[in-house]
Amino acid sequence: MTGQDGFTVDPWLIAENGLDPAGLARAESVFALSNGHVGLRANLDEGEPHGLPGTYLNGVFELRPLPYGEGGYGYPESSQSVINVTNGKIIRLLVDDEPFDLRYGELRGHLRSLDFRDGVLRREAEWTSPAGRTVKVTSNRLVSLTQRAVAAVEYQVEAVDGPVRIVLQSELVANEQLPGGVGGDPRAAAVLEAPLISESHQAGHAKAVLVHRTRFSGIRVAAGMDHLIEGPEGFDTTAESSDDQGRISVTTVLRPGERLRVVKFIAYGWSATRSLPAVRDQVEAALTAAKYTGWTGLAAEQSSYLKEFWDSSDIEIEGDVELQQAVRFAIFHVLQAGARSEERAIPAKGLTGPGYDGHSFWDTETFVLPVLTYCLPGAVNQALRWRHTTLPLARERAAQLGLAGAVFPWRTIRGEECSGYWPAGTAAFHIGADIAVAVARYVRATGDVEFERAYGLELLVETARMWRSLGHHDAAGRFRIEGVTGPDEYSAVADNNVFTNLMAQTNLRAAAESATRHQTEAAALGVDTEETAAWRDAAGAMYIPYDEDLGVHPQADGFTDHQFWDFDGTPPEKYPLLLHYPYFDLYRKQVVKQADLVLAMQVRGDAFTDEQKARNFAYYERLTVRDSSLSACTQAVIAAEVGQLDLAYDYTAEAALMDLHNLGGNTGDGLHMASLAGACIALVAGFGGLRDHDEALAFRPRLPSGLRRLTFSMQIRQCLLQVRITHAGTTYTLRRGEALPLSHDGEVLVVKAGAPVTRPTTRPPAQERFTQPPGREPARRHTHAGVVAGTVGPGPDHLAAE
Repeated sequence: MTGQDGFTVDPWLIAENGLDPAGLARAESVFALSNGHVGLRANLDEGEPHGLPGTYLNGVFELRPLPYGEGGYGYPESSQSVINVTNGKIIRLLVDDEPFDLRYGELRGHLRSLDFRDGVLRREAEWTSPAGRTVKVTSNRLVSLTQRAVAAVEYQVEAVDGPVRIVLQSELVANEQLPGGVGGDPRAAAVLEAPLISESHQAGHAKAVLVHRTRFSGIRVAAGMDHLIEGPEGFDTTAESSDDQGRISVTTVLRPGERLRVVKFIAYGWSATRSLPAVRDQVEAALTAAKYTGWTGLAAEQSSYLKEFWDSSDIEIEGDVELQQAVRFAIFHVLQAGARSEERAIPAKGLTGPGYDGHSFWDTETFVLPVLTYCLPGAVNQALRWRHTTLPLARERAAQLGLAGAVFPWRTIRGEECSGYWPAGTAAFHIGADIAVAVARYVRATGDVEFERAYGLELLVETARMWRSLGHHDAAGRFRIEGVTGPDEYSAVADNNVFTNLMAQTNLRAAAESATRHQTEAAALGVDTEETAAWRDAAGAMYIPYDEDLGVHPQADGFTDHQFWDFDGTPPEKYPLLLHYPYFDLYRKQVVKQADLVLAMQVRGDAFTDEQKARNFAYYERLTVRDSSLSACTQAVIAAEVGQLDLAYDYTAEAALMDLHNLGGNTGDGLHMASLAGACIALVAGFGGLRDHDEALAFRPRLPSGLRRLTFSMQIRQCLLQVRITHAGTTYTLRRGEALPLSHDGEVLVVKAGAPVTRPTTRPPAQERFTQPPGREPARRHTHAGVVAGTVGPGPDHLAAE
């Protein structure tokens, strides 16, 4: 079955039959391969045609100036942009002197597929040249999850209808030409021309290595390739290199049915401090290890890694095949983004494209890490250790802003603030609490006391110090935090944003508790009982605004007094609003870009009554336009909690299909990692009802009518818990471990090995569906006979992606 996006609907893979030249950039993102260390967009093997060439290395960027019409104190002076490094994917093919170029001749068949169980991108093509000679080409590509510096391609060409002279050119290409950026769209990347300066090149036998250095950031990048070649007797091989190119050429004549097979091993190394020989030799060693393992070995390692991962981390859905595919697609790409990031950031686009200049935002801690905490906790450890390495820069930024502790950047690659728009950047201080809450969650879920002692404590302490200096006690004793921007970037520089204040409260309490557990280490950081008491006092007196007249929480002080946005007078083509209206107009109206107060109810549900949640959600549904891909998943979670199950289902599908259906219109710039992770959150925290604020997990399961069953597993300390939800009942099974306490709909349970526990699944009473701004309703999800019949769309055509 083929979905509306042109991809085959299959629960375990994504496939594209045929080639859509207009959709190349989108497909390159969808089929992208990564391990969190190296990322390859799914450009065609021969390099052209392409939508957007892309090979990315985590942490490799170039500096560029941030121009201001009028500067100001504390404005960042430069930004960092991810760069397209040396491309090792290219394998050009000439058939009797004619380039294998799918824009010419006749393309008789073209199929690409990516199986989530083995992580291999497969391609099959049959092509007749303009001169009438037909060949079959197959290729398999992977980025190794076990050998972090390595990628590999198995490429075969077969003659079909007569003898044909073949020249195959396997290349490394640096500074390849890129298409121009999208003018006026802040979500697009800056295009940096020729960012790499050659330092060394060499080629011999079947191997080539290029070494370059970035012009301004001073990062040395080495790329190498080596080959295994099999074919008819008499093939010839040559090697050559220049500053920006390495090439291994293979020439032979194939008779009908004969094949030329080339396995290409690619390796990368980079450093801002190590010498040229050291980086070059690292690549040489990685190539040697990869060639020793061979294609079959690399593929077997990949399959084994993914089998183990899926066994403990799959989310199974019964009743909607398309959603099942989309969720596994989401899990797979979130895994790819974090698997081998290893003390580097997890960017908003992962390593699938240059959108947002490759920056990391709060997306990582708020959406991606909650998913990885329960399926790949080691990746969370590494991501938070990266934040820890940036603490010196965060302290410098805090001092520059006149604050104590640490102020983490809104967007960055290396750790410096890269946002030139301070209302949505510097003022979004909640990033500090987002990091702190991620630390506390990881420690609770894993019991990793050593991480807390060595890294987590300092992150909690420095963020708590920031909150204590940013806020103040008013005359009534309330602790206020003013002049900040919450998650909703259409309401900047507000006082007492509820999400920010509640997250800061959690941060302050977590810091005090951690300092109490690790008194010796806390004392070394200068923490004493007076400081922890001040944190507790601020947390206990935290001011949370409430509108008594409306019976709802204002998003921030005075928000519910603002004029309503003219939703009826806003045509569909004017969304997203940030691209068509001035910010000053957005800031003074009741219009919400993305879930803010609603997100507060998800992360701090203990601060709201059930009645308040229902009233708040109904109120903000009428104001939220979802000009961000971060919103639908959160709205799904709270919709499920307040009993709007079909609405929750619609939002879940929107989050899951954000990229497969290109709902934001910018999937070509890279995938939306937070939305993909958010789809998992929508299922587990929405329909599973998971809340993990306390030591024991709490579940409140419920299913929409469109789904028959939902099953997921979670790693909790030494346990592996499986949760199986049907409309009749929910069963908790301990697949690993001895015993695990949890709660189901408020009932405290202890699940023991060999003794699954089943409890009824609650079905909330039917209620009238909440309404959204005109034209911004999520597309309805319709099903029949267990197979999806409806689709997600049209929905919002231009969701701004975060």
